[in-house]
Amino acid sequence: MILESFPVGPLRCNCTILGDEATREAIVIDPGDNIPEILSRLQKHGLTLRQIVITHAHIDHVGGASRLKTATGAPVFLNQKDLPLLDAMEMQAGWLGIATPEVAPPDASADDGVTLGLPTVAGEVIHTPGHTPGSICLLFPHQDLLIAGDTLFAGSIGRTDLPGGDGRQILRSLRDRLLVLPDTTRVLPGHGPQTTIGEERQSNPFLQPEFRM
Repeated sequence: MILESFPVGPLRCNCTILGDEATREAIVIDPGDNIPEILSRLQKHGLTLRQIVITHAHIDHVGGASRLKTATGAPVFLNQKDLPLLDAMEMQAGWLGIATPEVAPPDASADDGVTLGLPTVAGEVIHTPGHTPGSICLLFPHQDLLIAGDTLFAGSIGRTDLPGGDGRQILRSLRDRLLVLPDTTRVLPGHGPQTTIGEERQSNPFLQPEFRM
């Protein structure tokens, strides 16, 4: 498997490329910005993009999806519960004082339990509301890998003070959907360094019993 995760855009969102070395096909998760760099990395590996998956509709994760789709023809998957945030892109751009990116409705909803990705790099959608209503994680069980979006970070969790956020809900998502995973599961968060479920279970202050709902 080809795996590259690198920060893009002013908020340094982690964009991830997952590719099949045999078929030279790939998916891209959270292309928030820096589309020329993403295309260059795909070209470096000789990869054809088959899917674009968005973990949630905040501007730093979805801002480049339409441009990447235009460049490659790959369909975009986003959970339908985040469509109101997609419609509010001008407001989101105003928060950061940047130009409003071109956005469009996704080609399909990344609903809970749906399998996305490639035959040999298949990810299960785990709906983890709280940071946003439609936040998802992607679990790749054969790679022991979780793409966590902004639900879980190394030493922290996603903020819930923006429109659609819910503090109690994100704690339920963490407890019921992520803490049930094996401790060895590698976690690639939406921002910052990678971690594991075991490390976060042991040391993340938000995952200790006194914080769990």
